[in-house]
Amino acid sequence: MGGCAALSWFWGDPEWARRSLLTSSALTSFFAAGLLFLTRGDINLSRRDGFGIVTFGWLFAAVFGALPYILSGVIPDPVSAIFETMSGFTTTGASVLPDGNFQTLESIPRGIMFWRALTHWFGGMGVLVLCVAILPFLGVGGMQIYRAEMPGPSKDRLTPRITTTAKLLWGVYALLTLAEILLLKFVGGMCWFDAVCHTFATMATGGFSTRTASVGAFDSGVIDCIIMFFMFAAGVNFSLHYYALTGKPGRYWKDPEFRAYFIFWLITGLILTFNIWGSVYSRFLDALRAAFFQGTSILTTTGFITADFDLWPQPSRILLVLMMFVGGCAGSTGGGIKVVRIFIMWKKVIKELRQFMRPRAVLRVKLGGKAVDDDAVSHIVAFFTIFVLVFVLASFLMTFYTPDLETAATSVVATLGNIGPGLSAVGATQNFAAIPAPGQSLLILCMLLGRLELYTVLIVFLPGFWKK
Repeated sequence: MGGCAALSWFWGDPEWARRSLLTSSALTSFFAAGLLFLTRGDINLSRRDGFGIVTFGWLFAAVFGALPYILSGVIPDPVSAIFETMSGFTTTGASVLPDGNFQTLESIPRGIMFWRALTHWFGGMGVLVLCVAILPFLGVGGMQIYRAEMPGPSKDRLTPRITTTAKLLWGVYALLTLAEILLLKFVGGMCWFDAVCHTFATMATGGFSTRTASVGAFDSGVIDCIIMFFMFAAGVNFSLHYYALTGKPGRYWKDPEFRAYFIFWLITGLILTFNIWGSVYSRFLDALRAAFFQGTSILTTTGFITADFDLWPQPSRILLVLMMFVGGCAGSTGGGIKVVRIFIMWKKVIKELRQFMRPRAVLRVKLGGKAVDDDAVSHIVAFFTIFVLVFVLASFLMTFYTPDLETAATSVVATLGNIGPGLSAVGATQNFAAIPAPGQSLLILCMLLGRLELYTVLIVFLPGFWKK
């Protein structure tokens, strides 16, 4: 926040914008100093501590991250401000802006907009540690089956190896970030501000743009291709990027989840292309560009917009909603159920059908030629079941705060899957500003649930969590 205040001064923002950032920085620093004092010394973290730190850490980040919006008056309503910040840190990209006194994103001071983009980038860094280091330690959601041989934590408590893992992944994350910034600036022709902000949103698979019309405002095929490439890369397990950078690019195609991810991306992109060619776009290349950009944006849960897909034919709209559920790969910054879980669920179904034909056969679910532990498969089945139940319950509750069922259901999957845009009243050209405070509060919970893999948040509601 302090850095954003300095940039705000450099860009010549109004004084009230700089003051709000400085005040927010001071308040957050004061609170942080108190936490440092209370937690000084060596602390051994238990499994329960891990759940609490992850869940409440994200909540505190969202609350304090909302201060610049509230104090500047850009988002005066506290619930909406927390919604925007939670959307940033969870890399969801659902927004209540533009609204109120600021009818366009371009009219908001750059210092505030840069803070908005920075919440994405910080959130993406946090997600990498969460997916590859913290969640395997907690043993939730079946993520422990997929570490891609990266150094991980021990079974009983957090170890310094998490720091090693984090440094490796953050190094890859920073390198890809720098590469995209330079390409957007010198090849795509963006200004430095737009290049940095859009890169932060891309690598975090977030979707916050500096333009009201999102990426579509630039109307550039070159920019579309650059962002699409890095969106796809951000949806891949970052461990594979590490191996590629250390001279082992063959690990990509050897990885069963990456193959499934790539094939699904290719097939859905082609289906979308042929569905909108002729009905929405007369030129094949225009249809191909729009279909693959929007398909990549939704599948990786980034949420950038170049076309109003709410006006596309029904088959395309339904396919995009299905892609919202799938999401990116495990160990990526993407949200959703994750490709590896869908892949294993599919293999589980095939295994059960074969077992039905041959009741006495000993069959196992395999991933990459190796048998997957039955407990891990059970975790994934449970995760999938809970995800669907949360989606159904939250969609029902959202019908009280939205104009139609389509808006209610897609607003939930867009936040639970950390995508951003939905359909109808929360579609590509709309935002979440019209949803009342209770509805926004529910969607804030959905964002947190989706980002922290359900179990991490839900377990906090159990009475046993609070007992010694």
